[in-house]
Amino acid sequence: MKVARFASLLFAGVFSGFLVGVLVLETSLRSYDRYVYAQVREVELDALDVLASATLIPALLAVAVLVFSAFRAKGPALWLPLTAFVLLLIVFVTSLAVSVPINGDQGDWDVQAPPSDWADVRDRWQTAHVVRTVAAVLAFGFLAFSALRKPAPEPATEPAPEATPA
Repeated sequence: MKVARFASLLFAGVFSGFLVGVLVLETSLRSYDRYVYAQVREVELDALDVLASATLIPALLAVAVLVFSAFRAKGPALWLPLTAFVLLLIVFVTSLAVSVPINGDQGDWDVQAPPSDWADVRDRWQTAHVVRTVAAVLAFGFLAFSALRKPAPEPATEPAPEATPA
């Protein structure tokens, strides 16, 4: 359980920090033209998807372990990791439904001649990215709060009766 808690905090924290960094970069790009935007996206698409996968997938797995453990314990500690898990699933689904297809299309752009609808594509991607970033940061917050909470006391077990010699 401690390993899953550590892994969930590590991977969710790195992932949400990465998304915040990309959000800052993407917000800065809004004042530039289509050529600059297309060139920066080409650089972003080079390896950032690898970082996203290498942090989101382990975060989801670690949080799933926390949820499973909390579910088995049947205590109030279930809700924080479960909420974080649902938020990370929102990130995952948003990525698969919106961001990844747009990334694939943008990867094929000619940076010297971006498509005429580049701003609409940028806006759809950035809107999805805001959703992902907010969900990921909230998930990390729920995980951090869960880790800071004092664990519930273990239920008392009665000692086994001693065997009497015959």
